[in-house]
Order: sequence, then C-alpha cells, then structure tokens
Amino acid sequence: MTQLANTLLRDAFGRVADELPSLLDGLTPDQVLWRPEGRGNSIGWLVWHLTRVQDDHLAGVDGRDQVWTSGGWARRFGLPYDDAAIGYGQSADEVAVFEVSDAELLVGYHAAVHEMTLSVLDAMSDADYERIVDERWDPPVTAAVRLVSVVGDITQHVGQAAYVRGLT
Repeated sequence: MTQLANTLLRDAFGRVADELPSLLDGLTPDQVLWRPEGRGNSIGWLVWHLTRVQDDHLAGVDGRDQVWTSGGWARRFGLPYDDAAIGYGQSADEVAVFEVSDAELLVGYHAAVHEMTLSVLDAMSDADYERIVDERWDPPVTAAVRLVSVVGDITQHVGQAAYVRGLT
C-alpha cells in the first residue's frame, strides 16, 4: 500500500513542479505581478502561496523545518510578512505588498520544496499515513488526508496562475 500511495503522490506533486517553470517562462516582471481587477492574486503571489502551503504542510507531516526558513528563502524573498505566513487568509491589501517578480527565485524555491516533498514521501510508511498531524479539526487530520489536501490546494492554485497568465 505504501509504495502505491508514494508513487501516486510523487506523480501528483511532480505535475505541479513540472508545470511551474513553463508557467512562468517568458513573463515580464509586470506580468508576474499583474493582479486581475487590481485586487486579484498575481501569478507571483499564487506561486509563492502554493509553495508556502506545500512547504509548511509537508514539513509538518514529517516534523522537519520548513525550507522557507532553513534554506534561507525567507531572506532571499525579503517579503514584509512574518516568516510563518503562508498566504492563507491574506487580504487584498496584504497581497498587494507582494513584489517578487523574479521567476527564477519563485521556481527555485518551489524546486527546493519539491525536493523536500519527495524526501518526506520516501520516508512514509503505512503507519505514517495513519498518524494524526493536526488535532485542531474534528475529526483530527491524518497525514494521508493532509497530503491529499495539499495536492488539491496546489493544483487549484497552479490552475489559477495559468488562468491569470492567459489574462495578461
């Protein structure tokens, strides 16, 4: 069972990792930061957010440090957000202060998180998938549920970013 689950999840996370470089390829800094209606989420913010969610949640599944801080990405991005911010619940005004238009930086951070993700998946056992990782919910969230949730979230956001690219 574990091998099948790991293979499926590696494929799902890999699809997003494969899509991001081409999604950002050839965009100008203005296109990376363009916000639909002046209040929507930019491509850059969406890519940062989906990567932060993946980083935060996968690190939490395995009890390891987030790549964002341990890999020095928070410093490189230089965002005016708390290091723990992942974009969840941010207002349009908070999204507006996101000014990272460097596609290579965004792709590099995601590649580092993807590498960590594969490491987490490779270490998973059947018992790990059943382990409770978040007791704030009823029922409590298992690692399996958390991983599927992250796949759904990042897939949705990469699709949103592709849609915004089509609008620019």
